[in-house]
Amino acid sequence: MTVTVGRRELLVALGGAAAVWPLAARAQQPAMPVIGWLHSATPAGYAQMMTAAFRQGLSEGGYIEYRWAENQIDRLPALAADLARHQVSVIAACGSPASALAAKSVTTSIPIIFENGGDPVQLGLVASLSRPGGNVTGATNFSAELVTKRLGLLRELVPSATSVAVLVNPTRPAVDAQLAQLQEAARALGLPLHILKAGNQRDFDAVFLTLVELRASALVIAADALFADRRDQIVDLARRYSVPTIYEVREFVAAGGLMSYGTSLPDVYRQVGSLAGRILKGEKPADLPVTQPTKFELVINLKTAKELGLTIPPGVLAIADEVIE
Repeated sequence: MTVTVGRRELLVALGGAAAVWPLAARAQQPAMPVIGWLHSATPAGYAQMMTAAFRQGLSEGGYIEYRWAENQIDRLPALAADLARHQVSVIAACGSPASALAAKSVTTSIPIIFENGGDPVQLGLVASLSRPGGNVTGATNFSAELVTKRLGLLRELVPSATSVAVLVNPTRPAVDAQLAQLQEAARALGLPLHILKAGNQRDFDAVFLTLVELRASALVIAADALFADRRDQIVDLARRYSVPTIYEVREFVAAGGLMSYGTSLPDVYRQVGSLAGRILKGEKPADLPVTQPTKFELVINLKTAKELGLTIPPGVLAIADEVIE
């Protein structure tokens, strides 16, 4: 019995579009590489946009073998091992940093391209950003590094805040480092920080009830693939309980969230696809520096701000990259 999750999709070499070829026609074609896709989340929701962005960045054709952990981090090692047994040409390990760690644990020869918001050096994925070494490289959005900025923006929107809560996923690798950065930023602002934890979607209702009991003035949603995957549920709860909340990416704000500050996830996934394409052309992961974001975007939802009775300061509006009305 196989542990695999997903389906096999054929990408046309230049367009990246899915196609179905007659068996006889495929038999006449040269063997195409197989790309292993390992993701901690589900194939629905935000991941659909990310797979599309990955295909845009991928310039080489090939089959994609999808493996989805369905937000069950403990499944990732088995899914990674399954891809390794299939001897895929490259593994794109995305979502939680646990995806890349699982892939690295099962192979030292298959190239691995990661996408995650952690520090890949601290996680032990690469030797350095400029010279990764080994069989691993990828794209990082350093989302954990932006927590100070997010907390500062939230304070500007809610200057009367007496305390702030942060939601983290306790199963995320290096979550302690993520929390340490948040606590340091909160201390600098003189704000007590409440730590809330959700390791699966069933935890969210209880988290928001606790938030109300704590009387926290605002909420920071820490970077995590589970939270991005369940963004509609989280945004709905934040609006139901009238909690001013800041997120890591614009997709939350487009779904009705108040504000986000971070990188563009589709851009990051396009970079992952581009790196995978370069490896399929013969380049080595050890020689490909880890790509880092060059632009961060601030997105504000004015309708949600009005519902919360908040006035966006002119200075914050002036630096917003996108305002949703």
